[in-house]
Amino acid sequence: MAATAREGIAQVRPGFVLEVDERTPPLLVHQGEGFGLERFPLGTRVVYPPESLPELADVDAAIDRALAEPENSEPLRALLRPGMRLTIAFDDLSLPLPPMRRPDIRQRVIERVLTMAAEVGVDDVVLIVANALHRRMTAAEIERAVGERVFRSFWPDNLYNHDAEDKDNLTHIGLTDSGEDVEINRRAAESDLLVYVNVNMVAMDGGHKSVPIGLASYNSLRHHHNSHTMVHSRSFMDHTRSAMHSSAWRMGRLLADHLKIFTVETTVNNASFPSRYAFLMKREWEWSVRDQAMAFGMSRGLAAMPVRARRKLFGDLVADYGVTGVHAGETEAVHAKTLANVHRQQLVEVNGQSDVLVVGLPYLGPYNVNSVMNPILAMCLGLGYFFNMYRGQPLVRRGGAMILYHPVTPEFSQLHHPSYVDFFEEVLAESTDPATIEATFEKQYATDPWYTHLYRTSHAYHGVHPFYMWYWGAHAMDHLGDVVWVGGDRAACARMGFRAASTLADALEMVSATVGRDPSLTYLHSPPHAIADVR
Repeated sequence: MAATAREGIAQVRPGFVLEVDERTPPLLVHQGEGFGLERFPLGTRVVYPPESLPELADVDAAIDRALAEPENSEPLRALLRPGMRLTIAFDDLSLPLPPMRRPDIRQRVIERVLTMAAEVGVDDVVLIVANALHRRMTAAEIERAVGERVFRSFWPDNLYNHDAEDKDNLTHIGLTDSGEDVEINRRAAESDLLVYVNVNMVAMDGGHKSVPIGLASYNSLRHHHNSHTMVHSRSFMDHTRSAMHSSAWRMGRLLADHLKIFTVETTVNNASFPSRYAFLMKREWEWSVRDQAMAFGMSRGLAAMPVRARRKLFGDLVADYGVTGVHAGETEAVHAKTLANVHRQQLVEVNGQSDVLVVGLPYLGPYNVNSVMNPILAMCLGLGYFFNMYRGQPLVRRGGAMILYHPVTPEFSQLHHPSYVDFFEEVLAESTDPATIEATFEKQYATDPWYTHLYRTSHAYHGVHPFYMWYWGAHAMDHLGDVVWVGGDRAACARMGFRAASTLADALEMVSATVGRDPSLTYLHSPPHAIADVR
């Protein structure tokens, strides 16, 4: 549906597509640790996220029902027995974003599973953070996810981070029909039952992306986290058209033949900010006078605020997510129900593609929680995630342009992202082509003993992680004819092979050689999240 702003007021829709006209107010655009109000050219198409779905009335009852009446599986209680080895794995701190108000849904599910296991007499229980090659979560971060009681009972001997470099604690399950190594955490592989507890933030997550990726080694991950697979993943939000997901699904089906996996997947609504910042989740013409004052005051205040104070303000944000679904049982049957819930919350029908896609990037992505967003992570968030927020075909035509708002500050966390520094300074100085980078540099970083040491003993992402983030944008880089960053650091953008502009008008002038002087524009107004179902 397309409408003018005035028509939009009368026609409330779960998902909304606005066409900017003379009556459209300035629109909020996220710009990292801040945001601005932008007037878009007349005729710009604005894709708004759907309104937040109501949360479940009784989440605990929904969890109990899911465990007792699972999809294509025996009830959880029937799978438990005294003397068995039970392992519970769960998503790491990359989900949800921002963190949800306590108690985290992972805590609520895990507590129910542990209570049932105790009642049956299961006493060999281990909990594992499925962090793959992500950084290890801190004790405080784990406690926040699983709750104080679970943490106190199991940490650290029976509650810990997965270590993808601990060769003695990895098990090679076998090869898929496509010759892909399936190698996962030994404790999980040798368990009588593996319960995986997931939070599905977007359609990309869950399903066979959980166990075969979250508990895997580099030896397994390299089969789908590579430039060739990523450029053929169209899009990450549609697992049926994603080469990465196809690989993970092959691995997951092989695992299911060797290991009993009981999947628990949960979905949340679009309440991605605390209620005091409700204006961030409203359409601008619906803002009250208070909302207008908040938006104007915050945009000005954040711009003037010292970096440390601004970062603390954003870092302390917790979302008021409501749980919209809990499903358990066999992985693929569960995931079908999960995707239906995600699509019900996020899918917006859009007619056709545009010449230019405009996106404002927020302060937070999956890989800078409690950290800083460096230029590579900004690229991944924009070209890897937001570009791929579609089903069917991209919002922007092949050869079109993408304009992103973000400062792209060349700042790196030496604690969390040490290999990113060298990737930015050394690798990107030689090439920005994902395939060239992979062939020339990946093995060196993936096997570097210092990066491996930091991954295993500190809180650093694996040495190969910046490569994966670069590959994440491979589909967008292959599809687009131009990329310009509004407000981006010019040197940092240039190092990545992009250009920077001061204003939207400047950016449109810069891409005119690619898309002409009167291009069609789509502004993806996010977060909260929307998946464009492009027809």
